[in-house]
Amino acid sequence: MMSSRIADYGMLADGSSAALVDRRGAIDWMCVPRFDSPALFARLLDPEAGHWSITPVGRFEATRRYLPGTLVVETTFTTASGVARLRDALAVPEGQRGHELGMSPPHELLREIEGVSGDVAFDVELVPRPEYGLVRPLLRLTDGGMRTFGGPNQIAVRSPVPLEAGEACVRAKLRVAAGQRFGFSLVWAPPEVAPPEPTTPERVAERIDDTVEAWRSWEAEHDIYQGPHRDLVLLSSRVLKGLTYRPTGAIVAAPTTSLPEAVGGTRNWDYRYAWIRDASLTLEALYHGSCPNEAADFVSFMTSSAGGTSGADSSLQIMYGVGGEHDLSERQLPHLRGWRDSRPVRVGNQAWAQTQLDVYGELLNALHLYQERLGDLHPEIQRFAAGLADTALRRWQEPDAGMWEMRGEPRHHLSSKVLCWVALDRAVKLAPRLGGHARPQAWAAERDRIHATVLERGWSERRGAYTQAFDSDELDAAALLMPLYGFLPATDARMNATIEAIARDLTDDGLVLRYRLIDDRNLDGLEGGEGTFVLCSFWLAAALAQAGRPDRAQALFDRVAGFANDLGLLAEEIDPRTGELLGNFPQAFSHIGLINAAAAIDQANGALPRHDADPAH
Repeated sequence: MMSSRIADYGMLADGSSAALVDRRGAIDWMCVPRFDSPALFARLLDPEAGHWSITPVGRFEATRRYLPGTLVVETTFTTASGVARLRDALAVPEGQRGHELGMSPPHELLREIEGVSGDVAFDVELVPRPEYGLVRPLLRLTDGGMRTFGGPNQIAVRSPVPLEAGEACVRAKLRVAAGQRFGFSLVWAPPEVAPPEPTTPERVAERIDDTVEAWRSWEAEHDIYQGPHRDLVLLSSRVLKGLTYRPTGAIVAAPTTSLPEAVGGTRNWDYRYAWIRDASLTLEALYHGSCPNEAADFVSFMTSSAGGTSGADSSLQIMYGVGGEHDLSERQLPHLRGWRDSRPVRVGNQAWAQTQLDVYGELLNALHLYQERLGDLHPEIQRFAAGLADTALRRWQEPDAGMWEMRGEPRHHLSSKVLCWVALDRAVKLAPRLGGHARPQAWAAERDRIHATVLERGWSERRGAYTQAFDSDELDAAALLMPLYGFLPATDARMNATIEAIARDLTDDGLVLRYRLIDDRNLDGLEGGEGTFVLCSFWLAAALAQAGRPDRAQALFDRVAGFANDLGLLAEEIDPRTGELLGNFPQAFSHIGLINAAAAIDQANGALPRHDADPAH
């Protein structure tokens, strides 16, 4: 079976893990109990790696939606004989409401078929394949369901119809008439304990309804965005909530691994981890789109994970596991074919060991936003923040891998220098709250030195723009961070020229690339190509809005947001030739970019108040 398009999937989430369901009613990806756990279903990456499908027999048309205010997917199937609905949800604890959403989830997948008109026949096929498809567990049919034995975990299933055992799988057939409901449930447990009893078929509808109310209560407490783009912002905020590992506050970049940046390509990475570079933009997005509580949780996670690694003899790590793990060593899974034969499939991410100097600015900017909006910094965070600033002061002149995690030779990336300026600028602003650790005069002097150096060596007369690295002529979309972080106003003559150069020369069919890939001499040290970057296109929209061109910004925003799938989800990249979504999905950074661009446009049009703590103001 050919893999579904990336855009065919919807995400289910419970505050700990995620699952992807496609338009045919197939769960093709599910990692439990954490986002970065080995997949139980991985047909997304190989036809033989496990799935759970509830699909109409014969030809059908499918439409779907998120139930309003939730990440519960409702798919409506229309066949020649009738219409039926399938509701899919990852359950939350019964009665959980508001900010507590996602705490201590039961690791239970709930699925309900409801007849709407006529009657519809369904095939049900459940093929568990733990550990990314390596394990073919033993199955035992039980009264009303099935249990697995063997391998690194166990699952128990309840079914409203008898199941038939196949080769390491179970199947069933059913026909649903108007007014009938059939509820299925699957619960996970580690191997050392027996799985709890799954929800009975009679209670599945009730438990899905309760999960719906839990999501709606969370959104009701977090509905603070009142600009014209409110609906898009609220959806993206729910996506960010769904990508949050609630026990620690970590936010993963995406719930998937190895969805490629080009079909058949090798740029296939594991994004199920939390990056520091996302921190300040995530906080800005969460503040616009939800509430400061999520921001507090995320900052707490980042500072506790990074604490102790910002000293004079060590680099601040750029990313962590959702539990704060540091070692994310990368390996390949050669038994998996990859999405549309895009090999290799990777787990882990070797970028954890790279030196990326931009992270000091991103984390200090996050702390700056945190203290302005959420109160005073704790003493240990005061010491930690001062250490970050001192390290940025000492190391900003070093070459590094850059924020795009290039695997070629280290360079003097412009974005890294700008973010070191951000580190010292925010440290100066934080100084009154850093006690005896503060060194505002030294920080301010080096901040100004960085600024002058960037203006001199980051500008290319030949290109007429700020470029990717010192003394280079290559454009890089990361230069758009200069106005977004307040390094230069978007109306500055050279900054304005850079914005226009990127819009003119770093786009493909109007969508923004990270940088140009040049045949056999890719400066990033990687083979193959990639699509246009959703985040970078939203950066350009935000920069155009700040530069006083909100109409152009709105047009670009609408075009990029229009590539979202029917559920409103965005991947990392867009193929400009086909419009197909590419890369890991859904991508937190893309939804962060949407929220922040929407806010910039709505502010430029006077439809949304500016926040005093915004770094660009």
